[in-house]
Amino acid sequence: MKLSRHSHKQSTKVSVSYKDSFVEQYIGQFIYQWLPIDSSEFVIACIGSDRSTGDALGPLVGSLLNKRKHSVYHVYGTLEKPIHALNIKERLDYIKQKHQNAFIVAVDACLGRSQSVGNINASIGPLRPGLALKKDLPEVGHLNITGIVNISSPIDFITLQNTRLNLVFKQAEIISRALSYAEYLFFNDDKISNQS
Repeated sequence: MKLSRHSHKQSTKVSVSYKDSFVEQYIGQFIYQWLPIDSSEFVIACIGSDRSTGDALGPLVGSLLNKRKHSVYHVYGTLEKPIHALNIKERLDYIKQKHQNAFIVAVDACLGRSQSVGNINASIGPLRPGLALKKDLPEVGHLNITGIVNISSPIDFITLQNTRLNLVFKQAEIISRALSYAEYLFFNDDKISNQS
């Protein structure tokens, strides 16, 4: 898989506050620059559970993406059919079998330091779901996007349960729009290059 779209040096991670005016463009541009030009399929694997407010970020992103028409993304993990700790291995096996050469973008919620709450992070490499709850789950994806939804604490499970839905929903909207923006850039690469 040819990962580099442009010849200039690319950053391997980005972290932007959800309050930043250009957060969607920053995250979308980052995703776009790493979408492989020789891949025919892109999977968005949204991890999390709708039974926990803080952990619902992934399924919210999946549901919001499914409301938009995407010609390049295959979306898995929604509020209706979440990918969570109990079914992640089975769902990932299905995705890998159905989309054998796909580039996978994984989306999940995470906990962090108080000054980082509200940040949306994107980085190259797989996502390690379940770390906050000390779960040993399979890694997911070639690129990962996480929203820091609350402060990490000794009782992370309760923290996730008591996270404000308002922040989670705002981050989910931003991530879904950033993925849509990356798709727009992917399909309009030639037009954009010719204008520069």
